[in-house]
Amino acid sequence: MNRARLTASAFAAGGVLFLLYQAARPYADETTLEGAAAMASPSWAAAHLAASIGFVLVSLGILGLYLVLGGRRLLPAAVVAWLGAGLTLPYYGAETFGLQVIGARAVRDRDVTLIELVDQFRFAPAAVTVFAAGLVLLAVGVVMAAVEIRRSGALRRWSGLPLAVGFALFIPQFYGSPAVRIAHGALLAAGGLWLAYDLWRADGRATAPARTTTGTATEALAGAGTAAVGAAR
Repeated sequence: MNRARLTASAFAAGGVLFLLYQAARPYADETTLEGAAAMASPSWAAAHLAASIGFVLVSLGILGLYLVLGGRRLLPAAVVAWLGAGLTLPYYGAETFGLQVIGARAVRDRDVTLIELVDQFRFAPAAVTVFAAGLVLLAVGVVMAAVEIRRSGALRRWSGLPLAVGFALFIPQFYGSPAVRIAHGALLAAGGLWLAYDLWRADGRATAPARTTTGTATEALAGAGTAAVGAAR
């Protein structure tokens, strides 16, 4: 499998994992023992792990776009996205495993006061600042990639827009209802799948002529993207 299709696979899988994160995680009043039971459940850990892997895959996808399209602005986008993922993942790790331990202990002891520890972690100044900075950087990286996709001419102009909008809304969606949060996951899934489809389609168009010359499909696609970016400058 060449770079274009590996990149497409990263975006598709990442988008679907964000939908699974929102749809599979249990929703309950997290100030109650019911909420503690939700945090202690395997579904909680699986859903948050899905999101963590999604962050990694989308960041890899942006790096793949740089390798495929060759736009000079895509490398900074990949660096920014990777920095964002690096800052976001520690918080998600605590959400996945730390809150699961707190929830399980609260359920075992029937002690709802232990749930207070959840907000003490979530809203600790250092933790929430690093987390918010990570999500903002991820959003900036994805938006930068979407702008470069639009400029490149190698893919359809708006291929990166849904994914960029989804990441721009990542922080606000935390304050929405379960339905809103699942809709946000669906937006990210649609964005990842749309971008993956466009990459796969563009690579398919490049494959036939590339095989009649010494180049590869990926090189043909990269050449088209680089030429279009150069013309736009």
